[in-house]
Amino acid sequence: MLVPGVLALLPEYAGLSDPVAELRAACLEAVSWLGSSVTVLADAQGARVADHLLGATSRDGDHPSYLVVGNGSARRSEKAPGHLDERSFAFDAGLRAALASGDVTWSDFGLGSELLASLDGIRELFGLLPAGCPAEVLYDDDPFGVQYWVMRWEVS
Repeated sequence: MLVPGVLALLPEYAGLSDPVAELRAACLEAVSWLGSSVTVLADAQGARVADHLLGATSRDGDHPSYLVVGNGSARRSEKAPGHLDERSFAFDAGLRAALASGDVTWSDFGLGSELLASLDGIRELFGLLPAGCPAEVLYDDDPFGVQYWVMRWEVS
């Protein structure tokens, strides 16, 4: 399972309106599919988001699961955290295609760093995912100028 580590998902960042309601719903629905034994692959911020999502859902089953926290570039608009960088669109398209198709050979992590992508968990995912294992894409959007995905893989 892949979810973004956006702090807007945490209750302490809640406001009168929810600017990420659709993303929140997709994350909670996706995380509820995980088993009770979950390994989190994330940086420190992503781990906070993962802890919240895991605590906000009930999960059944004893199958081991992975919750990967990461996102694409944070430079997709003038108001994005890193401001607009035109390279972000091709980068995100390539990363999305690799994630969706299970192309574990994707390796453009250097450019990802320049584009402020959160790739620690995704890098680990590519080391665990069987080559060619397709993902179900549950969410794909770039609110705030940051590319977020919620994706799910079933590995037998």
